[in-house]
Amino acid sequence: MGGRPCRFLFRAKMATTTKQDYYELLGVPRKAGAKDIRAAFRKLARKYHPDLNPGDKSSEDKFKQLQEAYDVLSDSKKRQMYDQYGFYSDNIPPGGPGAPTSDGQDVNFDFGGFDFGGGSGGAEGGSSFRDLFGQFFRGGRGGAAMEPEHEPGGDLEYQIEIDFWDAVRGAVKKLSITRLDTCETCHGTGAVGSPQTCPTCHGTGTIQQTAGKMKFNVPCTRCGGTGQLRTVCKTCGGEGRVRRTESIDVRIPAGVANGGRVRVPGKGNSGTMGAPAGDLYLRVVVKPHEFFERRGDDLYTKIPVTVSEATLGAKIEVPTIDGSVVDGRPSSGRALVRIPPGTNSGKTLRLKEKGVPSARNRARGDQYVEIQVVVPPPTDERVRNLMKELETVAPADPRKDLFAKAGV
Repeated sequence: MGGRPCRFLFRAKMATTTKQDYYELLGVPRKAGAKDIRAAFRKLARKYHPDLNPGDKSSEDKFKQLQEAYDVLSDSKKRQMYDQYGFYSDNIPPGGPGAPTSDGQDVNFDFGGFDFGGGSGGAEGGSSFRDLFGQFFRGGRGGAAMEPEHEPGGDLEYQIEIDFWDAVRGAVKKLSITRLDTCETCHGTGAVGSPQTCPTCHGTGTIQQTAGKMKFNVPCTRCGGTGQLRTVCKTCGGEGRVRRTESIDVRIPAGVANGGRVRVPGKGNSGTMGAPAGDLYLRVVVKPHEFFERRGDDLYTKIPVTVSEATLGAKIEVPTIDGSVVDGRPSSGRALVRIPPGTNSGKTLRLKEKGVPSARNRARGDQYVEIQVVVPPPTDERVRNLMKELETVAPADPRKDLFAKAGV
């Protein structure tokens, strides 16, 4: 062949039970999502990584199997083919000609572009077809899965309880949170020290594997095809992040409602390799107030008035939220309200823009004042006489239409 690349088709029987199930390897169910698969792989990869288990052949083999499983299950197209046929190959489109079936149908592999020679050695000479195809099917990624990933940090959510006045006027609260923060030892890289040249591939990033008279250049499994080795940070185990509890000051905006969420940018879990951190979300629980009842941005209050005030009309003062803070404690304000003559108990008066400022646009709601007529207790003889005289002077039957309205 004169050392020139040649192309030929190699026919191989692909059995469906030659390798351990990828899902079992990673310890995830077959319906696991991409995030669960990635988390399972990262956990196991750190446990079996060759750099953390020097000289342990079984750990190295286990690590290779985990890489192969993750490479297939993390890719939706590869995973679809694996779920359907029990194996994956870059050379066979899902459902296409030559796809394997349960009866061991023949499969065609195109090795065009590879060099063939008479040697039987190489940097990884004597590798079996199973190891060789395992590297080939992984798409040439090898150990690259252990390279640091630029993964954004996840969001966090906490619950915080505040009182009515903090929600209405805003406040700054101190909160203790636990989050994944950037490792100070490795500065989020997951590695310490300067990278070293990989002794297996001598910095080239590739190694040669042989099968009979065929030679294949594949990514180095020791360095992941980078040509360099990283010393895993022992503080974070290569994660680049550590769990840390910290105290932060959180600004509660004026107008936040019960059940609302306050966003604190960048205070979620840190990202890896300089990726942005997630956000912190605070679910707000507002304690109820004894006098002010909040509905949206409106306030509802009940104001007692005397019989004479309700009958003759009056101008009274009612509490509002437009007060001031005295000695660190909020106080309510006052507004003058006119009670029309002949006002019955239960009548509602509106105080425009005396409600809560909106947390979104600062527009204020209204305050609704419900009148409650307080009848004096008939303990005094003069009171009883006046009530009898009133009944004589202004007789009235407030229930005369009651049965007609009820349809009785």
